[in-house]
Amino acid sequence: MTDESPRALAAAEVLGLAHQVTRHGPVRSLEEAAAARGLPPEAIVKTLVVRLADDDYRFVLVPGGREIAWPKLRAVLGVNRLSMPSAEVALEVTGYVRGTITPLGSTHAWPVIADEHVAGAVSIGGGGPGVALTLDAADLVAALDATVADVTEPAG
Repeated sequence: MTDESPRALAAAEVLGLAHQVTRHGPVRSLEEAAAARGLPPEAIVKTLVVRLADDDYRFVLVPGGREIAWPKLRAVLGVNRLSMPSAEVALEVTGYVRGTITPLGSTHAWPVIADEHVAGAVSIGGGGPGVALTLDAADLVAALDATVADVTEPAG
């Protein structure tokens, strides 16, 4: 596996997203990721994949220090049930392994839900281990045509 995803970086270029690429070694916590990327923890945005039904998924952008609030997300999506796919299914439906998933360059353009706390300069995964893109959250949300909603709560 390479240290970057040409698909994610190419997608950012095609979408016209001004971004800075950061490369770093393995990190084991949100705080380590933030330090490696030179940003506060809340600016680190993880991309989670949720399953609504067979062959129906969504990307959810979750800022650091927060986690999905399942009742809120179900309400936004208008469903009674959601699940997280297995690592194998996540790879199959995105083209990325867990820990590197990003909507940028995914093999399928699943709809994106961005938590309302994703704001300002943020760092999102770049599709490969230790690769991230720092960019403006509003530009990212607009480029992905993401739905912005309150779908998270403080981690804990």
